[in-house]
Amino acid sequence: MSTSTATTDREATRARLREHLERLAGESLLIGLDVDGTLVDHDGAMTADMHRTLQSAAEQHTVVIATGRSLGATLPIVEAAGITRGFAVCSNGAVTVEMDPDLEGGHRIIDTRSFQPGRALRTLREVAPDAHYAVERADGSFHSTAGFQDASFGVQAVESALEDLMELEAVRVVVHVPDLSPQEFSEVIAESGVHGVEYSIGWTAWLDMAAPGISKASALEVLRERLEIDAARTVAVGDGFNDTEMLAWAEVGVAMGQAPQGVKDVADTVTESIYEDGTVLVLESLRH
Repeated sequence: MSTSTATTDREATRARLREHLERLAGESLLIGLDVDGTLVDHDGAMTADMHRTLQSAAEQHTVVIATGRSLGATLPIVEAAGITRGFAVCSNGAVTVEMDPDLEGGHRIIDTRSFQPGRALRTLREVAPDAHYAVERADGSFHSTAGFQDASFGVQAVESALEDLMELEAVRVVVHVPDLSPQEFSEVIAESGVHGVEYSIGWTAWLDMAAPGISKASALEVLRERLEIDAARTVAVGDGFNDTEMLAWAEVGVAMGQAPQGVKDVADTVTESIYEDGTVLVLESLRH
C-alpha cells in the first residue's frame, strides 16, 4: 500500500469515527477499553502515542480498562499506562477493581461474581479429556491442572487435580486444548452442551467461563450506575468475541480493524487495527 493510499484510508476512518462520535465530543464519558489487541498488541507492547492519548483521555473521562486478564495480569498494564485513579474490569467482568494511590497497593477489589464450576468441568472432561484447566479465585489466585501455566494468569498457578478444581468457587475458569484449532474447539464446546456459565472463545482453542450473565458489559453497567453516568454517554472499544456484549452495551461500540467479522458486526463502527493505533483515533475523536 502506498503512503498516499494509507493516508487516505486513515482519513476515511477519522471521518467515519467523527460521524458516530462527534455528538459525544465535549461530554464527560464512561469509556470501556479492552487491553490485548486494543491498547497493546499481542506482544504486550503499547505505542508512545497510545500511552499519551490514554493518559489524556483518563484526565477528561472515566476510562475503564476492561479485559479478560486476571487481576494480577491487569495491574501491570494499568501501571504501565500511568493510570493511578479509576477502575478496571478484570476476568471478563467477574472482578472489578478501583485504583487509588492512597490505598494499600494502590488498588482494592470492589466487586466479584463467583460461581461453582463443578458441573461444567465434569461435562467438559467427557468431551475434551486432554484439555488443561485453571480456576481463578476471587482473590486473584489460580489453581490449575498439571503443566498449565500462562502469563495471562498474572501469578503462578497452584498445581491441583481436576477433581479438586471442581470443588472450588471460581470467578473464572480457563479451558485450553493445545491440539485443537478454535473452530474444532468451538465444535467440541457446542457438543458438550455446557449450561449455566458464560463463555467466549478467543484467538486460540481457549475457553473462558464466568458466572451466568457476567461479562465486561455487566460489570461496566454496574459502574455506570454507581457513578451515575448517563447510558447515552458510554463508548467501548474492543477486538475479541469477549468484547461483543460490551460493544453492544455502549452508546457507541467501536471494533478494532483486525477484529473478526463477527465482532465488527456487533459494533457501531470500525477503527484502524492495533498496528495503526486504531484506539488512538477513537480517543482523539472524543477530546474536549
